[in-house]
Amino acid sequence: MKKTILVTGGTGYIGSHTVVELQQAGYETIIIDNLSNSNIEVLDGIEKITGIRPEFVRLDINDKEGLRDVLKSRTGIGGIIHFAASKAVGESVHKPLLYYRNNIVTLLNLLDLMPEAGIEAFVFSSSCTVYGQPDSLPVTEDAPVLPALSPYGNTKQIAEEIIRDCIHAGLPFKSIILRYFNPIGAHPSAETGELPNGIPQNLVPFVTQTAMGIRPELSVFGNDYNTVDGSCIRDYINVTDLAKAHVTAVNRMLENKSREKLEIFNLGTGRGVSVLELINAFETGTGVKVPYKIVSRREGDIEKVWANPERANKVLGWTAKETLEDTLASAWKWQKRLRERGIQ
Repeated sequence: MKKTILVTGGTGYIGSHTVVELQQAGYETIIIDNLSNSNIEVLDGIEKITGIRPEFVRLDINDKEGLRDVLKSRTGIGGIIHFAASKAVGESVHKPLLYYRNNIVTLLNLLDLMPEAGIEAFVFSSSCTVYGQPDSLPVTEDAPVLPALSPYGNTKQIAEEIIRDCIHAGLPFKSIILRYFNPIGAHPSAETGELPNGIPQNLVPFVTQTAMGIRPELSVFGNDYNTVDGSCIRDYINVTDLAKAHVTAVNRMLENKSREKLEIFNLGTGRGVSVLELINAFETGTGVKVPYKIVSRREGDIEKVWANPERANKVLGWTAKETLEDTLASAWKWQKRLRERGIQ
């Protein structure tokens, strides 16, 4: 029987899709989330897809003693996937202490308590923001970690250093750090997808909400970058593809497939797409226009970045499979489902 996996931030966007993939792979799951940027109804969507309602604990993992109680009262937890964090680049510039508290203190609490609970595997949700603006593209895992352009990016760099130091000090667990590029889309069933509280901070939900008429128009932050059309370029990866990588990472550690106690992988498609190209692809694929305006650059944004995913392909045995067009179609299907449910 497979061990239980604890998923922090498991009702969030990537977390919920990962819980689905874990359950479908035969793992039992426990979700910890404080619901600060997610909704409890996400559990209904997970249950509709898998037939299993995951155990849920509402807790802010800044509460170390509350976290200790959860870990002590559950047996058989083999690994933790840590998603719970604040994640908006722009917001982090204006609220740095919130980001350092939510993204660093929570990590310290988990790493401190894992040995007490005998948990042997730790997957950390990191980001391509640790590379800053890379000197060469596509970016590999061996690229230098450059000075962060935002407090959010800095928290990811600091977190990676903390994990590395813990492994070096001999703490009794393995860790895989997954550096995401830009997750988009929804589960193909449209039972779960990206549902931020309030105004979206990410591009695609803002695109779909604008296309639905919920938002009057989309702001494109800058058209004077050194790119094909002046807008920023990112590597957009299907969220279900991304979720599957976490299952592969958990399997790798729990099945002792690597001699290394710490491994780092880029998760991306290897293709760079500009903001304006993505809007055009959405309009072409759905037949729905997205009103937008060009505004000034946003502080903290990187000009262009996309992945070289070869290490994940070859070593982890994972590949991004879904096309951009199908992924945008899934995001639109999810937005229409929300409208049917009277949400937004």
